Amino acid sequence: VQLQASGGGLVQPGGSLRLSCTASGVTFSNYGMAWFRRYPGKEREFVAQISRYGEKIYYTDSVKGRFTISRDNTRNTMYLRMSSLKPEDTALYYCAADRGCSYCPAILHYAYWGQGTQVTVSS
Repeated sequence: VQLQASGGGLVQPGGSLRLSCTASGVTFSNYGMAWFRRYPGKEREFVAQISRYGEKIYYTDSVKGRFTISRDNTRNTMYLRMSSLKPEDTALYYCAADRGCSYCPAILHYAYWGQGTQVTVSS
């Protein structure tokens, strides 16, 4: 299983970015998916989760109303649309595929991880 995250970059506060995570070597719809982020010197933290067919979605409180997680199983791809970005959203963003769970905010819930894509919010 390989997960490839992309779409990060430098954006001004208030701007938008869309991250993508493409899976290969796996039946994508068999896995719930999530985005995590990691600040320098810190452990990865949960950002958003989407169930296998998108019927259940969860967000951490700090991104509710600003970020939107979605997926396209026909393209083996998950997305994270980030709007109204703030400097505190600056982090390395990872995508992950879960081991099979309902609400999965912990790192241990995830079997596979992408390599991370850097998001920097700065003027």
